[in-house]
This record gives sequence, structure tokens and C-alpha cells, in this order.
Amino acid sequence: MHSLEELHGTIEKIIFESEQNGFVVFTLNVSLAEHIVVRCHAPGIKPGELVNLRGTWTVHPRFGKQFHAQQCTALPPTSSAGLKKYLASGLIPGIGPVYAEKLVDRFGSSVLEIIDKEPHKLSLIGGIGKKRIERIATAWKDQKEISHIMVFLQEKGISAAYATKIYKKYGNDAIALVTENPYRLAQEVWGIGFKTADAIAQSVGIAQDSLKRVTAGILYALSQAATSGHLYMLLDDLRKSTAELLEIDLLNALPKIKHALHNLHDEGKIKLITHNQCHFIALALHYASEKGVAQKITSLMEYPLVHRIDTDAVYEKLRTAPELKGVSLNEDQQRGIMNCLLHKITVITGGPGTGKTTLIKQLLSVLDEQRINYKLAAPTGRAAKRMSESTHRQASTLHRLLEFDVSAFGFSRNEHNALQLDMLIVDEASMIDIFLAHAILKALPLTAHLVLIGDVDQLPPVGPGNFLRDVIASKRAATVKLTHIFRQAQDSLIIRNAHRINQGEFPASTEPDARKDYIFIKEENPELVSTHLTNLYKQGGLARYGIDAQDSMVLTPMNRGIVGTQHLNGELQTMLNAHNPPQVSSAGTHFRMQDRVMQVRNNYDKNVFNGDIGTITEIDSEDRTLSVLFIDRTVMYEASELDELVLAYAISVHKSQGSEYGAVIITLFAQHFTLLQRNLLYTAITRARKLCILIGQPKAIAMAVKNTQGTERVTFLSNYLTSDLQCY
Repeated sequence: MHSLEELHGTIEKIIFESEQNGFVVFTLNVSLAEHIVVRCHAPGIKPGELVNLRGTWTVHPRFGKQFHAQQCTALPPTSSAGLKKYLASGLIPGIGPVYAEKLVDRFGSSVLEIIDKEPHKLSLIGGIGKKRIERIATAWKDQKEISHIMVFLQEKGISAAYATKIYKKYGNDAIALVTENPYRLAQEVWGIGFKTADAIAQSVGIAQDSLKRVTAGILYALSQAATSGHLYMLLDDLRKSTAELLEIDLLNALPKIKHALHNLHDEGKIKLITHNQCHFIALALHYASEKGVAQKITSLMEYPLVHRIDTDAVYEKLRTAPELKGVSLNEDQQRGIMNCLLHKITVITGGPGTGKTTLIKQLLSVLDEQRINYKLAAPTGRAAKRMSESTHRQASTLHRLLEFDVSAFGFSRNEHNALQLDMLIVDEASMIDIFLAHAILKALPLTAHLVLIGDVDQLPPVGPGNFLRDVIASKRAATVKLTHIFRQAQDSLIIRNAHRINQGEFPASTEPDARKDYIFIKEENPELVSTHLTNLYKQGGLARYGIDAQDSMVLTPMNRGIVGTQHLNGELQTMLNAHNPPQVSSAGTHFRMQDRVMQVRNNYDKNVFNGDIGTITEIDSEDRTLSVLFIDRTVMYEASELDELVLAYAISVHKSQGSEYGAVIITLFAQHFTLLQRNLLYTAITRARKLCILIGQPKAIAMAVKNTQGTERVTFLSNYLTSDLQCY
């Protein structure tokens, strides 16, 4: 075993930085004549930082001699050049490259001491006023606290990548709280996984087979199942998953796992459900949400109708109503509208071109005539905007309708402060997870009607549960499935192929009586996808169809790989936004003015949510901040928040739910096999309004069309609605 060698120097340039695992490659300046390439796991480091490294020398077959650092400890720099790079790195909001130059030129090696102890002297620099001094002083104080956390983590052999996030979450109590229970990091600090928290736990002395570690493993295994949509786990599967996660022998660990499960149950943190002689475990919150949904649905349906409507007259009017833009209501649509009036909960589902929008418009006309108070809502901003445009009525997002309160971290509208309405009409209901469903139902007065409109054949919600599908399966709600494709939609290959896929048939590339709004580009080599995208975006391919690049989206099943979102976004940014130079970088992503970006987590403080897409309208390279224009407002991001944004020229099919684009370009290859499912391809194609271009292998398309597995989620809402299934 090689003994560890020590190096000391200044980080010159970041060559590579991985957003996923914090791996970095940088050049280290150890003397005027010597620059060394260093490889290590130390996310968050910046050019200009003085570092101590401990590691070994390696020889890379392509890049030659490198230093592989196992430890990287950052120290404040001392040289003028190092100080300038250090301050210009964005470490302290309020100081960028320009002010870094001025500050070091004015105060020299004392600059950090001036910032720390005599910040008022910064006013000697032209352009630095009172407000900027306050920002710098506050940020420096925060940075000093963060540095303590960094030292603490480094002493435990853990990277300090998330020190800023930990400090933001816990403040000055960070070290005490993390020492007491490191596992809370995986649950409470976005971006920190169980493995990182577990490494910290073991470094502070928590034994590998301790009850605390086993308990944390059980809770994490249940929360991970929820990321795949499951609200429950089979008891045996939970035991196996916990042992695998903790890398301990299952047989030896069973007594500890059993003990931990009993404790969690006694503390009310988990629930046991027995169904068909099988035992399932759920987090208490997951059980309470699904059970609460079932109870409120039952209460709504048992509460008598309040509005007295001459239903015979309404039905007769619907039957004889004049055509709306050449479309008259068919029997299913008429029945759907009558269900909304006669039943407390109604589901309207159907594919593209089956008249869901026409039904909504006619329903609203009836409600207006009957003076029934209603509200329109959808899960996402884009879906709400589209609903407003199609109905010419105001529609809002569900979060806005329910009035999320950041201070209470919950919705203001609930069972104690119900919505004032007679009917709530929700579009894109297939996107609603169990938590949002519970919030909606809690906020409904017992007198209200709920109308859920959506396409049940699309992908299930990103969050856990299968609300719409389970409600339909229970047969408790009045449900109408629209199947007739209207004449106006029949000449679209997009719509025909969507229904073909839904019926297990291969999509057609051409038909004599259909317009060519669907194009299949056969391509066996995924590495050539970028060539096809260049032809479409740079060689006028989209323009020939009258499509603006801004009204298009590339959809792909995965984030990783040569045809994953991460790689394609880099290619597309170069194609579509090369004229704007990169101004702010974060975790390997270079953000430019006018870049299309997507929020990748729910941020209730900013009122932006996972999947929201906007455009960068302002960048402050000095402070490393940027502003993003979403549909109706602008949101500012600080340097430490930039990891919540990714480029969005290409997005996953899952993230496209609730959105439509003039053109969608779909990539589908056999390497996506784990995600090739019928509802994924169906969802992707139905995102296109005017043009759908599918690039990929016929084999991959056939795999997706045939595969109807993977839509099943472990949920019990349907059972709760139809039986007395109990938990213990």
C-alpha cells in the first residue's frame, strides 16, 4: 500500500466537474514552473483557493501523470493572484471579478481581515456602497460558519460539497444536529443521499450494525420506494432492501431489523397493512394521505346534492345544442356533463382528439347559466395556462389555488379554511400524486363537486401514488371514457398514432388521407442523433414546417448517456444559444442569457416547482446570481441555488407531462430498455401540437409499444374506497 503524499498549492483551473458525485479534475499551481493535474472528490472548490492535498501519484493512459487526492482541505489564499481568484469565484455574494481586482489592489494580503473585522473600509472602493457592504459582511460571516462545517466534514473524511446547504438548513446548530443524527441529512437537505449521510454517521462513531443505522435504513428504503411511485413495500422486500442498502448480512441483521420495525411502529412512524395474506409496510404519512383521500371521497359522495337543477331541461339542451366550431356533443360527452351535475365526483378521461376540451367548454356554459360557482385548476403552470386559453376562463395552478403558506410549510386552504366554490374542475389529473390529491380534497367543502379530467393512459404522476387510476378502478366515481376521435382530429398522424400505440400497434409513418405531422427518422446509431438535431435546428428542418425552435422540445426517456438529457442539452445549447457567452457556471453547467432552464425540485420559498420551465433573463456574473422568467413572474437564484436549475432544451418524457409544444423531437433507442413502456411513448407523442419527429430504432419502438408492465404501483386507495381494509 502506497503511503499518502502531501501537496500544497493554489487551484489554477477547474478542468472537469461532475454534478452527480462531486468528482473534479483541476490544475494545481505548486510553483511558477510546475502545474499538476489533480483528481479528487471535492465539489464546491473554486479557482484561486489554496489547498492541502493528501494522496498518491497515478499515470492515466491518455493524460499522463496525475495526483489522485484522497483528502482536499481548502485554506484562504495569501498571494495577490490567489486572493483575486478566491474572491472572484462567487464565494461571497457582492464580490465578483471586478471588485475582487479592486479590493486586492487596494488592501493587498490584508483584504480578508478587512472584510472580516473592518468591512466599513470597503467603502473606499468606488462603487461599493452601504448596501453592498452589508451583503458582503453578512455573506462573509455565513462563510466563516460554513467553513467550520467544512472542517468538521473534512475531519470525518467527507467532502464539504453540501456545506452551504447544511448551514442554510440548520444555521449555527449544524454541527450539533449532524453529530446527533447524521441520517436526518438524507431526509431534510436536498441533494444529500443516504450514502453520504451514512458515511458521516459511521465517521462520528455510529456502528455499522447499530439500531439507529438500521432504523435509518428502513426509513430510507421506504422513501426510495416512493420515488418509484410505491406507497407500500412488502415486508420481506423491505427487509432485503434494508440489508442491501446497509451492506449487512440479512440473516444476521433480521433481529435488529425486527426490533427497529417494532420501535418505528410503536412511535407511529410506520403502518402495517395486511392484504391477501401479505404484509405491507408504509410510512405513516403515506398511509395517512391515501386513507385521508379515501375518507374524504366517501364523505363527499355521501353528502347530499345542494343545487337543484332541472336536469331534464339541461340534458335536452345538450342534445339539441348547436355545434361548437363545427363539433356537436356526442352521447359520451353529454353523459359526462350530466355526471358532473348529478354526482359529487366525476372522472372524464380520453386520449387526444376525443373532445375533452369541447366537453369542458359546454360544461362551463351550463354552469354559467345555472349560476354555479366553479374554479378551474391544473397541476402545472403550463397546463393551467393552456386551460385558460382553451376555455377563455381563468385557471390557476393547484398550488396557487390552495394558497401555499411558506411559513407554515403547508396549504392555507384546508379542512379549516375550505375553498369557496360549488365545483372544482381539474385538468391533467393523471399528474396528481397522493399528497396533492389529499390537499385538494381537504380543501373542498362537503357541498362541492369535484371533476377530474385527464388521460389515464399517460404516464402516472412523478410523485407517489396512482390517484386517478385508483379512483377509476374503485368504480366509486362516475367515470366517462371518451373514445370517439372527432373529424377535425382524424387527419392527424400524431393523433392516429397515439391511439395506435395505445392499442399496441406500431405507429405509421404515412397514410394517404392524413397530413404528415408525424415523421419517423430511422437511426440505429445513437451517436448520430446530434447530426439529425443539427439538420432540424441549423439546416432549416423545423422551419420548413413553420415551427420556431423556441416552440419545440427534445424528449428522451433518460438523463444519462449519449442520448440523455444531460448530453443533448450541451449539444443543443451550442446549436441554439452559442451567440450568448457563458456567464455563470455551476456543477459543470454553463448558464447563458436566454437559456431555457428547468427547476428540478419543489422550492416553496420561491413558489417554483419540479418541472417548471423558464428563460434566463438576467445574469450578474459579479454576484453569480441569475433571474429566470417563468410563465408569469421572474425568480432570482443565488449562487448556492444554481444546482436547482438544469438546461431544458431537452427534457425527460416524465418531466414533459402537462406540457405541449409546437414540435417535439423524441429519441428512442434500445439502450433505454429499462424505461421503454407503452405509456411513455404515448405520453411523448401526445406532447406535440403540430409536428412529432421520432428518431430511433424500430426495435426500440416495438419494445415500448409491447411493454405494458411498469405501470403498476403498490397502492391501496382503490381498496380503501371499496372495502374495510385496515392497518395496524
